[in-house]
Amino acid sequence: MESRHKISCSFPKLAVAVGVPLCLTTAMIFLFGSSHNKYRAMAKPFWFPPMWVMHVGSLACSGLMGVSAWSVWSDGGFRAESEALPLYVAHVSLGMAWEPLVMVMGAVWMGLGFCVVHFGTLVACYSAFRKVNPAVGELVKPCLAWVALLTFLTFKLIYL
Repeated sequence: MESRHKISCSFPKLAVAVGVPLCLTTAMIFLFGSSHNKYRAMAKPFWFPPMWVMHVGSLACSGLMGVSAWSVWSDGGFRAESEALPLYVAHVSLGMAWEPLVMVMGAVWMGLGFCVVHFGTLVACYSAFRKVNPAVGELVKPCLAWVALLTFLTFKLIYL
């Protein structure tokens, strides 16, 4: 009976932990990713993903990192002495900055810098999350792959 109460108490927290980053990412997509972006107008190689793939990847990464952050929090990993929470907040912030920089403003060099810092932040997040729970660290790996792809694509956009 106690485990049922524990699950019912933690479900709303899981919903918030996943819902907030997903809502922020969705807001960024609607504000900056649809109508006024330079990505659609560029002549790109055939292997560049369409915009909807970029959006789905960003949403998937937000959701995975939300679940990861919730799991780290529920295991006590966001205590005051831990670096996990500031790294997670930095990840969310950097993830939200890329689309307006690259897609709307066309500041590809700055977007590349943000991608590199974002990747480094995710590596540190992976390390901090893995210390708390090794299984949670594995959830960060797809996000590392996604940000590595974004970094590569941003780099290639410089030379188009």
